[in-house]
Formats: sequence, structure tokens, C-alpha cells
Amino acid sequence: MGGPNSLSGPDRDFLDWPFFDASHKVLAAKLDDFTVSGALSAIDHSDLDVGCRRIVRALGEAGLLDAATGAGGETPIDSRAACLTRETLAWHEGLADFAFAMQGLGTGAIGLSGTEELRRRVLPKARSGEWLSAFALSEKQAGSDVAAMSCAARKEGGFYILDGEKTWISNGGIADVYTVFARTGEAPGTRGISAFVIFADDPGFSIAERIEVIAPHPLATIRFENCRIPASRLLGSPGEGFKIAMRTLDIFRASVAAAALGFAKRALDEALAHAKTRPMFGAHLADLQLTQAAFGDMATGIDAAALLTYRAAWRRDVQGLPTTKEAAMAKMAATETAQSVIDRAVQIFGGRGVKSGEITEKLYREIRALRIYEGATEVQKLIIARELLKPETRHA
Repeated sequence: MGGPNSLSGPDRDFLDWPFFDASHKVLAAKLDDFTVSGALSAIDHSDLDVGCRRIVRALGEAGLLDAATGAGGETPIDSRAACLTRETLAWHEGLADFAFAMQGLGTGAIGLSGTEELRRRVLPKARSGEWLSAFALSEKQAGSDVAAMSCAARKEGGFYILDGEKTWISNGGIADVYTVFARTGEAPGTRGISAFVIFADDPGFSIAERIEVIAPHPLATIRFENCRIPASRLLGSPGEGFKIAMRTLDIFRASVAAAALGFAKRALDEALAHAKTRPMFGAHLADLQLTQAAFGDMATGIDAAALLTYRAAWRRDVQGLPTTKEAAMAKMAATETAQSVIDRAVQIFGGRGVKSGEITEKLYREIRALRIYEGATEVQKLIIARELLKPETRHA
């Protein structure tokens, strides 16, 4: 999202918070070096497929995909590192954040539950950026309601045969490897879903439709027609697919909040820079009390969301505790706050704020999707309430 007059990068004051250690400061410096290297400005936005492949390869060559893939499966995924990376990339370039996130989300289940053979085959190539990955859970009638899934897999000897469709699949059409969830029928509802690894050249797998959205990202509907794969491509045990999906989402949901933070911080930084120089009624826009009040609200909301985001990541990394509720709170707070902050920034810019190609206009389109994917805000509220209502839950 940068340009000739763009700001240099996000502030790093929050790295002094107790959630971080020395390795995260090293990562922050590495990220800053990457963002000034020219790799992001070289992204071809006129061809999303080419642009995504190039940025993933650049991230891999810079060693930054370790934070998404757990160093290619060699180490556990550090949620704080993933969050820090997404926040930084989102501040600079939404497509880079998207590309990074999908390398983690698309391979997370393989790292958690794949066979050693699958891990060796997939994770190093995802880490290097040679392969792109995708996470295929949603269907036309089964988004938030995963139990309504109809894509099915039946076992025949040493093989599984998949039939059905998945939609709203990020990296659909350009991914080399897909983590796919299908109904295998061991039990009703979510207990009868299993997870599989599908490769783009598997017979019976095809791209049914490419989907265009307001913030350009590669999306597609994918189709399985008598798609026959070895049973060794099953992740975990039959019927464990939903648990695997939720474990994967729990790892990366806080990072969605971090991406929202990156967008919100960029919007605030741009609005501050504009208000300080925009003449208004014999002074500057920043001198008006209404503008100052807006900045107060924006900055406070961002810090509150950041505290929730990095608390969730720290709780998982350091305390080793479940983060379902905490990650849902972070995702909800950060995405809703970012929508409000970016809307305020557009208002501060006035007519220029909605001009096509302006940073605020791009941010406005980028943030809208984050309030929906990986669980809409309304779903996050239900997740939080469900966790609170569990009999064993203790409330601090």
C-alpha cells in the first residue's frame, strides 16, 4: 500500500510489552529490512496470481515464512511471531499479509496431524515459498455452520474418493496443496467430518469458479468429482476433521486480529500525517478539537485490541493454555475496531479518502473481509458465550 510519499513503517513501542521476548525484536528488525527491500513495491497487482506467487517466494527467501509454518514443521508455530509478521505486513501491503497467512493456515493442519511423509513432502516447500497452500472448509451452505457440510469422502480399500464443492477458498486456483474437509459419516454433525490433503494435480480435482471480491485476493470455488486419493492423505483419524480445523483456526485466529491491527495503525498514521498538514479555518485540521477527539478514540481502540491480540498469542505460546475464548475476543475486537478506525480516517481525509487508489480507500476495502472470514463477528460472540457457559469455566 506504499507509495512515494508513504510513511516508513509502524511504530515498535509495543514490543516493550511483557508479551514479547528478544526473538520478537529480532524478527521485527528482520521484517523492517524486508519491507524496505523493494519486494513489496514489486508486487504485480494487475495479475493477482503472479503477484501472490512472487510475494510468497520472496517471503520464503527472506526466511519470514518460518513464522507461518513453524520453520517447515521443525518447530512449533509461535503465535506471537505470526501476529507480529501479519501486523507488519498488513501495515505495508494487504496482499502480502494475505499471502503469508495462507501459508500458515493452509499447512497448519498438516503440521498438527499429518503423517511424517506428508510433513516432509509439504512443509519444507511451503516454508521456502515454492508451494502455495490453501484451507478448504467453507461451502455454499456451510460457512459458519460447519455441520451442514455436504462435500463427502468415501473409503474404498486403501483410497478415499471425494465428491462435492468448497467455496470462498483463499488461494483457490493457484495453490499447490489444499487441506480439505469432507464428510465421512462416522457420526452425525461435526463428528463425522475428516480432513485430507489434496494436490492441485490430483485427478478429479478442478477449479469450478474464480471469485472476485472488493479487496483483490485469489479466491475460488473448487470441485471434486470422483477424486481418488491414497488413504495415507487422511489427517489424523476418521471423524477428527472438525477438531483439526478448530485447532488450526485457534492457532491463526489471533493473527487475523493482528492483521486488522496493521490496517488500523496504518489508517491512524496516515490520518495523523494528513491532519497535521491540511489547512483548515486558518489553522490545520489537527488543531480542531473534533479531530483530536477522533484521534483519541482511534488510538485507544487500537491499543485495547492490541492488548487482547497479544494476550491471546502469549497465552498460547508461553502458558500453553487453550485460547479459544481469548482468540475470539481478539478477533472480534480488533476487526470491529479497525473498521471504525479506518472509517474515521476516510472521514478525516474527506473526498480524497474515497478516491480509488488512495491508501485509505484500499484499507477500507481490505478491512471489510476480515470481519467475516475465519468466523464472522457474530460467530465470535457465540464462541465467547459458549466458552463462558461451560460448567468448568472460571471467570477472572
